[in-house]
Amino acid sequence: MSRLGTIARRSFLIGSAAIAGGVAFGVWKLNQPLANPLQPGPGEAALNPFIFIDGSGVTIITPKAEMGQGVQTTLAALAAEELDLDWEQVRVLHGPPAAAYYNSVMLGNVLPFKDYAMSDFQHRLAEEVGRFGKVVGLQITGGSTSMTDGFVRLREAGATARETLKLAASAQLNVAPASLRTESGQVIAPDGTAIRYEDLAEAAAQIDPPKVTLRDPSHWRYIGQSMPRLDQVAKATGTATFGIDVRMEGQRFATLRMNPNLGGGMVSYDATRAEAMPGVEKIIDLGNGIAVVARNTWLAFRAAEAVEITWQSAPYPPEQAQMWEAIEASFADAPNSTMRDDGDTTNGIAGATEVTAEYRVPFLAHATMEPMNAAALYTGEALQIACGNQVPTLVQSHCAEAVGLEPEQVSVETTFLGGGFGRRGEYDYAVYAARVAKEMPGTPIQVTWTREEDMGHDFYRPAAIGRFRGAVQDGRAVMLDGQIAGPSVTASAMPRLTGMQAAGPDRVLVEGAYDQPYAIPNYRIRGHITDLGLPIGFWRSVGASVNGFLHECFLDEMAHVAGRDPLDFRLEMMRSEHAPSAGCLEKVAEMSGWTGQTPEGIGRGVGFTYSFGTPVAQVVEVAQTDSGIRIARAWIACDVGLALDPEIVKAQMVSGLVYGLSAAVMGEITFAGGAVEQQNFWDYDALRMHTMPQVEVAVLEANGHMGGAGEPGTPPSMPALANALYDLTGTRARELPLNRSFDFVV
Repeated sequence: MSRLGTIARRSFLIGSAAIAGGVAFGVWKLNQPLANPLQPGPGEAALNPFIFIDGSGVTIITPKAEMGQGVQTTLAALAAEELDLDWEQVRVLHGPPAAAYYNSVMLGNVLPFKDYAMSDFQHRLAEEVGRFGKVVGLQITGGSTSMTDGFVRLREAGATARETLKLAASAQLNVAPASLRTESGQVIAPDGTAIRYEDLAEAAAQIDPPKVTLRDPSHWRYIGQSMPRLDQVAKATGTATFGIDVRMEGQRFATLRMNPNLGGGMVSYDATRAEAMPGVEKIIDLGNGIAVVARNTWLAFRAAEAVEITWQSAPYPPEQAQMWEAIEASFADAPNSTMRDDGDTTNGIAGATEVTAEYRVPFLAHATMEPMNAAALYTGEALQIACGNQVPTLVQSHCAEAVGLEPEQVSVETTFLGGGFGRRGEYDYAVYAARVAKEMPGTPIQVTWTREEDMGHDFYRPAAIGRFRGAVQDGRAVMLDGQIAGPSVTASAMPRLTGMQAAGPDRVLVEGAYDQPYAIPNYRIRGHITDLGLPIGFWRSVGASVNGFLHECFLDEMAHVAGRDPLDFRLEMMRSEHAPSAGCLEKVAEMSGWTGQTPEGIGRGVGFTYSFGTPVAQVVEVAQTDSGIRIARAWIACDVGLALDPEIVKAQMVSGLVYGLSAAVMGEITFAGGAVEQQNFWDYDALRMHTMPQVEVAVLEANGHMGGAGEPGTPPSMPALANALYDLTGTRARELPLNRSFDFVV
């Protein structure tokens, strides 16, 4: 399936079953080294889980999935920096599912702190909690954690390999290790003798790695620079392998038709017409739907449509109006959380002017450009899976369970992802492929979902209602009291992904609202969970994607009631609370030439959200044209603390902006009769080239800790656009999508 299969053979995972079933933390010592999953052959060496050397050079094994965000380029640069490889020598592969590639920061991010205000002690505590990812083998790409997870680990991997290779050369040349240097993938002696890493690898693999000291930043060649993308040429030439491109000898092609009433099964089906179609090889009963196996994907699609199926009803309120009613009813229940409760928000403030508003945001689909797919080969003794995914260990363990094998009998190849955004943090599409392959042992099967199946069987970003009450006095915000109600991502996803129930206050439900760096003396945020029984999942920027809109639109309303410029209103509350956040607002004001005054036919709005360790401020400009409202320009200022690759950070900020603006303008999933109404990009569209604004990005580095880049650009884009539309038209939209209230250029 790929060269990785020769590098990582049977021992792909040590203990992945812990993810599905849980383990007692006391069984593991957190400082215990994890097994290296790479199994080198003759003439090869795996100096650690991240550095593999064979006769053709060094391959850097990265634990994170490449889904367009440039993560493998930056992670490879971190290792190459210490390993002294020339950039032309750098090769990279995604690692196999293995506990050695655990995410070391993800679990620490669930602590109920205001990220921007965390003390050094709280940061250390989060680091220690993050290490428990080692215990459960939590290998995951998501949560904007890739750089913070890999920054030290990949450099240490490169440095350890470098010093081990020098020890091997020292023994071969009979010179002191300190006299040796490394350059361009070689160890070089004082007399100029140079030995390639490839020629030292086997000897180095027999040496215990020494302790290393990482290089001072003054000596960095790659870190902090914008490096050529390692995936760029393959993607530009069409030679990159995504999951949908996987081909194996004798491969057959399949698709699914599943109950559109999510969670329901089948009453009956009649496949007579489909079975009579030439090239259709098998119809498989999956319980909640069917799979059709055929000679090609198009035929499988057509045959699946020909199957007559009677479905069971949905286990949740079938109509969209009923879902909104259930969310509204949640406000009557006691809050699940009060993550921020400063001062007194219960009593009124004498002499202050009160402001109230209610906002709504809809369910959203991930709508990745590459629909869900996976290829599988089941032999009875082993299972091979190839697909784009964000969670290799979960894919491995759940596919093993689905076909009755042990995890170590399942190999997983992670290809390029044609979009993830959290959707490929699930494993359902791989499990379906495994189940289909088990029905045809020895035959590789590629299961590809139609766009309609993909759109109608997502794990959706939850809908939510926000009710806010505030007060302004003497031009300042003196009170903000927010209530947020909606389904819980955590409550839905935790049992599915970990086998454990969520407990305690739900931080995710209110993130992006309770943890914002505004000095408001009376400040409370409460979360109310709605149990709908609908499949809910992680969507780009998760809770902040909801609450960035709710919170920042309300602040804008407060600013106007206070008679203040919306940007200055925010900045005044922020300067004393968190200087790096204030720096982002100041920078975006400078970039956009913000004056608070816009000419006729032009509107500007500002939005800010601190999420995933990174403050991001955005200004969006809209223009009234004869064809409708055009989103003309956007400015972004972010502070990631340390920009490992500035151009990749900029690209991710633009990507997040576009994702958020697309959702704000036209993104909406609705239900009728229990089924999703939206089917394809004709009714779930995104910004196109001709509707894309001009964007300018500034990357700052004043934040005390490194933050993420993939998620934080999305939340402030939605309120910035809504606030710009208010500036243009005087109409305040409190509900998304915005095309319900405004006519945009299409």
